[in-house]
Amino acid sequence: MEILDLRHFSSADLRPLLEDEIAMWGRLLSWDYTTSAEMILRYMDAKILPGYAAIERGSIYGYSFFVYEQNKGVIGDLFVREGGRDTDRHEVEEQLLTHVIETLQQSPGIHRVEAQLLAHRSGEVSRPFLQQGFSRHPRVFMNFEIGQHAQSAPPLPAQFEIRPWSEQEYQSAAALITAAYRGHVDSEINDQYRTLTGSLRFLNNIVRFPGCGNFDAQASFVVCQRRTRTLIGLILCSQVRPDVGHITQVCVLPEYRSAGLGEAMMAASTRNLRGRGFRFMSLTVTEANDRAIALYKRIGFESTRVFDAFVWEG
Repeated sequence: MEILDLRHFSSADLRPLLEDEIAMWGRLLSWDYTTSAEMILRYMDAKILPGYAAIERGSIYGYSFFVYEQNKGVIGDLFVREGGRDTDRHEVEEQLLTHVIETLQQSPGIHRVEAQLLAHRSGEVSRPFLQQGFSRHPRVFMNFEIGQHAQSAPPLPAQFEIRPWSEQEYQSAAALITAAYRGHVDSEINDQYRTLTGSLRFLNNIVRFPGCGNFDAQASFVVCQRRTRTLIGLILCSQVRPDVGHITQVCVLPEYRSAGLGEAMMAASTRNLRGRGFRFMSLTVTEANDRAIALYKRIGFESTRVFDAFVWEG
């Protein structure tokens, strides 16, 4: 087995492995990874995807890639084909991650590295991260079967209004995200939440790029104060399979968090998805966010897996 630079290869070399990965995402997460895989293959052919490949007898059977975002590196994925002994597969995952982590930590100007490996259960690949000084934040993947739950939510107080998402909300939505996550554990995991510029970049990634599925404007909503028209809450949804919606963002300003707005927005998204024939809705939430997890469980979400987010500050 060799570990080689991913940029030595073409999309034709990686495609068979990605077909296995697409099947894995569908099986574990009810997530169609095809669009993301096609984007990876385009970057491969352009020779602009940094990362490493595990090679055996001339074929790629595992890979991990990363991206640079100004002074930050983000580990985008890790996948090793099933087969053989589990210990062998785990060893290859650790070797790939070790190469990626060392490359990022030694890259000039990189002062922070983030990773969220959704398809790996908590603790599975933590050793290379912990050995290199990363902090670990367990996160929960939750699933909601839309047809199994009646539409019910407390009435929205009269001073608030829910309206559909519009791209005209971009600037105010970014300001809302920045304010909502100030001092929040999720701003430790994703530093984009800490600044208006970062929140705008986060929104752009969610709305205009297919990394978390295709943005679904119909199932995305904002809450505003009727009198001032101020944006105080937001829910964004993407389509990750023709019958599955994934909540990519839900937040409310701290001073309004006891007004039932989160539950009202979840009900609005659920109602829209149900009306369009969707079967499931999923989301991820940081395990330390007890209040949010309690809300989602009350609505009817079930925890289906725990994975890890890792952060290193140089």
